[in-house]
Amino acid sequence: MTSPNSALTAYAGAEIFDGHAFRETGALLVEDGRIRDIVPEDGIPAGSRVVTLPGGVIAPGFVDLQVNGGGGVMLNDDQSVDTLCRIARAHAKMGTTALLPTLITDTRERTEAAIAAVLTAIEERVPGIVGLHLEGPHLSLARKGAHDPSLIRPMEAEDLELLMKAAAALPCLMVTVAPESVSPGQIAELAAAGALVSLGHTDAEYDQCREAVASGASCVTHLFNAMSQLSSRAPGLVGAALDLGAVHAGLIADGIHVHPAAIRAALRAKTGPGALFLVTDAMAVAGTDLKQFVLNGRTIHRREGRLTLADGTLAGADLNMPQAIAVIDRQVGAPREQALAMATAIPASFIGAAPEHGTLQPGTRADFVHLGPHMNLLAVWAEGRRIEGEAGD
Repeated sequence: MTSPNSALTAYAGAEIFDGHAFRETGALLVEDGRIRDIVPEDGIPAGSRVVTLPGGVIAPGFVDLQVNGGGGVMLNDDQSVDTLCRIARAHAKMGTTALLPTLITDTRERTEAAIAAVLTAIEERVPGIVGLHLEGPHLSLARKGAHDPSLIRPMEAEDLELLMKAAAALPCLMVTVAPESVSPGQIAELAAAGALVSLGHTDAEYDQCREAVASGASCVTHLFNAMSQLSSRAPGLVGAALDLGAVHAGLIADGIHVHPAAIRAALRAKTGPGALFLVTDAMAVAGTDLKQFVLNGRTIHRREGRLTLADGTLAGADLNMPQAIAVIDRQVGAPREQALAMATAIPASFIGAAPEHGTLQPGTRADFVHLGPHMNLLAVWAEGRRIEGEAGD
């Protein structure tokens, strides 16, 4: 190690995944919180501070488009900048350096408050907050999952106006809706305003889903879960997601929500331009030892890697992004670069946050992680600063 006071630091000793592919063994150069370059180890500039890592993989910080909570709190409980900071900090320690805080089906007043809080957080440059995901309330009662049925309702003119204004103001607004509760015209207006419309919590038939996509929907929320399934004569939303090439889809890869064989089939079907990406669907317990929490007045229990209501209904996931990557790598058997891209460049590109997030390119934020041989998290850096805590040595 040389010149420890140098502003330029070289991270060497590990493979480097830049968000799209593995680079030849080299060094990641970081200066003033930004990526300067990726160079061969013998090309490290003289005078650089050199950090030699014990093997493993350097990859971009993870990008998670469905984060309901973490650090002991839920966005549904308190729509404030303090809550957003607490959620973002909890997930940063687990390697996620860019996320969409997610409000689960709730009242219009809480939706307005969530939009306002995220706008303020972005103005104040709260690390990690890159937009907002509203999952509901315009869903289908038939596929409500853990969403409060008393709060689910069709989209009205006032809702549409609120969402269109939010889409214009936020860097990213993702909205999960069911075609039963939102018209093709409303979807078209939302998409035209800049919202990313995702289909989920729906029992809609294939043709209805295809019409929603033709109107502007571009994504499917947690593929396979809480939606009409694929069968021989009724392909449903699952069939639409796999058949319509431009549609992206989030996926909860915890080994519980979706069987590895179903994930393998979906990966083979999604050859582009739409792609699968990983989400955690994380709840308040993320990054904590909590055994339960409350959502819309109902207790959610944490047992053996599952989060459930009292009746056993799955309620989000007890999952972090390194665990999801490990499932894709080890249980599904996908190539490592595909597993890593599903947590980095693919979701970042979908929401328009790449290359600043989800990639390691010259000039972009120095948000990166160090992973072990089993995709286990060893360390996290955000804007070039080592984050302590769960990302230990």
